[in-house]
Amino acid sequence: MKRADLNDLDAVIAIARRSSFRAAALDLGMSTTALSNAIGKLEAGLGVRLFHRTTRSVSLTDAGRVFVEQVGPALQDVHGALEAVRSQQTTPSGTLRINAFAAAAREILSPLVLEFLRRHPQVHVDLVTEGRLVDIVEDGFDLGVRVADLVPSDMIAISLGRPQRYAVVGLPAYFATHDRPRVPPDLLNHPCIRVRLPNGALFRWQFEKDGQSAQIDVDGPITLDEASLARIAVLEGVGIGFFMESDVRADIEAGRLVRVLEDWTPPRSQLCLYYSGRRNPSAAFRAFIGLARELGAKGGPPGS
Repeated sequence: MKRADLNDLDAVIAIARRSSFRAAALDLGMSTTALSNAIGKLEAGLGVRLFHRTTRSVSLTDAGRVFVEQVGPALQDVHGALEAVRSQQTTPSGTLRINAFAAAAREILSPLVLEFLRRHPQVHVDLVTEGRLVDIVEDGFDLGVRVADLVPSDMIAISLGRPQRYAVVGLPAYFATHDRPRVPPDLLNHPCIRVRLPNGALFRWQFEKDGQSAQIDVDGPITLDEASLARIAVLEGVGIGFFMESDVRADIEAGRLVRVLEDWTPPRSQLCLYYSGRRNPSAAFRAFIGLARELGAKGGPPGS
């Protein structure tokens, strides 16, 4: 058979991990068709099928399981060796893969990511946004960005500046005809946009004032797991929403949304960049970490 390259081997591992050609293609930065063709050529060269494919599912064949069990660890060693060699570089180059939830990505894009690219034009940054909390090592990312409370305990975290803050908002027209909530339990008398966390659990809205804390399991007509969708629902008058302040700051300033319970939403967790300590850092990785520390020392992203 024609000798397979590392990209082909990475593709098999990515599909096995995701159980989906489409999800694996997104991770690898290629089209689903190109990925399918690459796997087809690899299978033809090996003379065996590595995956069972149906219109609804993808699973490993017996040969595929042997492939993943044998090749997977060896592939990690190869990538580790390549990373060790790259770590000897003095000029940052190559690709950095970063995973973040959408609000965090918006916060860091200009002050951190784009500034990094201006300083180091030979580096490519692959910034992937998703709501679920992924294992950045298992899923092939160099770095992750989350609020401090969600950073895994075995990761090294770097604060990106000032604490984040929540905001409870609704339409001006709604509050023109309904009493504004004065204390968190008042929310139980209003329709609210429910929030589903990355782990599948429903989020209890969190409040704090003068040493008192409250968690409210709000009720409402819709449950969403993405802040941008929740914002649309609030702007359409579906109910009151609970957001990171940065997600709705422009709407509040423009008068499209009205903020309530502000005295119950003090600053909370900081936004953090995090990574595994078990790696040989490349020059690009070290440069990015350096800029992140610089940003954190200045107090974080503008307006955070």
